[in-house]
Amino acid sequence: MDNESTTSVQSTPTHKPRPMIDLLVSILIPSVILMKFSNPEHLGPSGALVIALAFPLGWGTFELFKYRKFNFIALLGLISVLLTGGIGLLELGPKWLAVKEAAIPGLIGLVILISAYTPYPLIRTLLFNPRVMNIEKIETKLHELGTQHLFDTRLNNATYLLSSTFLFSAVMNYLLVTWIVISPAGTPAFNEELGQMTLLSYPVIAIPSTVMMMAILYYLWRTIRTLTGYTLEEIITMPGD
Repeated sequence: MDNESTTSVQSTPTHKPRPMIDLLVSILIPSVILMKFSNPEHLGPSGALVIALAFPLGWGTFELFKYRKFNFIALLGLISVLLTGGIGLLELGPKWLAVKEAAIPGLIGLVILISAYTPYPLIRTLLFNPRVMNIEKIETKLHELGTQHLFDTRLNNATYLLSSTFLFSAVMNYLLVTWIVISPAGTPAFNEELGQMTLLSYPVIAIPSTVMMMAILYYLWRTIRTLTGYTLEEIITMPGD
């Protein structure tokens, strides 16, 4: 019985983040295909778009089935890929692409903002969670020192900041699409511009958003340090804890 339980637990591999592979499969390869193989003498606009979309869609599906764990962000990524493909193949026009690129981070930001007014702010799921910090230890100390209410207030502030990060991405996505993608959908020029937009979205949007996220994490850490007196080493969750 124990052997069966062990086999069952080991049958699903532990997911390890692979950002370089994610970047290669989801951004770089699709971008090259869209920019270099959209001409009629190669794959054509529709063929290039389908093959380019197959990489992130296939990668996301592979990880979903391999690790058997639904990931909200991964699901949004799959939806984003499907919407992009639909806009290109149905030739709906650049304005719909701009709306779609802004809608997903905008919706995330709105959901995070709304969660600040509920008993379960999403920042607890994204940043202040047991996988990152020893939540039980922190909250016990907060209750001992009578600083729980002040901490909750600052946690709400962090929620607003996190929401603004996604809203920033939504605005930047919209501006980037309207600036770069100007050709009709279904043309080689549209696919090439789509590839350029995908490449530029990393330095223009992803890096600033990551910096903002790190700043929020630092703000959260400084709050914990001030209100509990714990050092980073005392609250960080180590593998195997």
